[in-house]
Amino acid sequence: MNAYDDMTARQLHLEDPCQAMVKGPEICISGQPEGLLAGQRFVVKDLFDVAGIPTAAGSPDWNRGQPDPDRHAAAVETLLDAGAQLIGKTITDEISLGILGENVFDGTPQNPGCPGRVPGGSSAGSAAAVAGNYCDFALGSDTGGSVRVPASFCGIYGMRPTHGRVAVDGMLPQAPSSDTVGWFAREARVLSEVGRVLLNENTPDSPPSTLLIARDAFSFADQSVQIDLQPLLDRLSSLFDDVKEVNMAVEGLVCWSRAQRTIQPVEGWQSFADWIDTHNPRLSYTVARNLFLASQTSQDDLSWARLIRRQAKARMKTLLQPETILCLPTTPFCAPPTGLPVQQTDELRMRISVLCCHGGLTGVPQISIPGTTTGPDHAPVGLSVVAGHNRDTELLAVAAALEASS
Repeated sequence: MNAYDDMTARQLHLEDPCQAMVKGPEICISGQPEGLLAGQRFVVKDLFDVAGIPTAAGSPDWNRGQPDPDRHAAAVETLLDAGAQLIGKTITDEISLGILGENVFDGTPQNPGCPGRVPGGSSAGSAAAVAGNYCDFALGSDTGGSVRVPASFCGIYGMRPTHGRVAVDGMLPQAPSSDTVGWFAREARVLSEVGRVLLNENTPDSPPSTLLIARDAFSFADQSVQIDLQPLLDRLSSLFDDVKEVNMAVEGLVCWSRAQRTIQPVEGWQSFADWIDTHNPRLSYTVARNLFLASQTSQDDLSWARLIRRQAKARMKTLLQPETILCLPTTPFCAPPTGLPVQQTDELRMRISVLCCHGGLTGVPQISIPGTTTGPDHAPVGLSVVAGHNRDTELLAVAAALEASS
């Protein structure tokens, strides 16, 4: 189906209390009448093409002079074929270059889990729409943490699959060696149903047998997060026959983070350089600054980062043997307040990267699991489980088993 249904769109009239949705024509595209996802409503981050609807990518100038897409992104088409109904596009950080969810052009979606705090980005609107009960599930993208972080901050499930496992056709690229399609849900059951469709694989009946606890990752998180995650970690541990503590990164997580924060911006610059040169678009200060700095990266620094990537991939392959998963805090802290000065947000972004860099660096699948709040505002924070390449459905089994145990 390549056009939205005007009559159904006019009848929809959904409110958007979280201010998560892109302004523009109402979208309502019905999926196939029968399918695993029949009756489920979803939204998509405004990086995904929807036929006949502009893809703005959180920028006032991205689609200037470009025709509207004539077909849906591959992941969108797959979900429609499975019976789900598409009801809108969601706000993203500007050209997906952000991690907090604040967009100076489109506005910042409200965090339903803790108003006054950022929703996390760059899949901010998709996470807020799910957390705010606007839809049943949502598509996002995750390069350096853009599904996992908003899932943690908004208190919902968020999945980053194995790199390359879900087709990215029709999704705006940022850093292709790290870009993945991801998705959000409030329930593990829905997360698994979407996974069954996008991964084309059934979820196992039971979780793996061995759990590794990433000692270095937990130590990096705020002490309050470590304490408040403990009950959820205890419940998770009870599902496994064997539980061990390990250090995830022998070289140090900060080293891994620096490598990812070298490779990803360089690829981002390569993705957007021609557009910037041709259109001289309006850019926020932080996006323009970060793109310029990326353009100045030396070949020596990039070569070093790629060596660290090889080392990190080897380490994760060693740790994540069959029947083994790893757990760590999704983020080192809960969602910070909105509107912080750039100097503070720069530090926050670097700290977030330390616990999220392994996804883009090594391509392993990961699910952020809700169930914990922290701090005086009782703000959500997630616990993550990670598996080896192409063992995505094992993580879905863990999430389902943990939900059933509550």
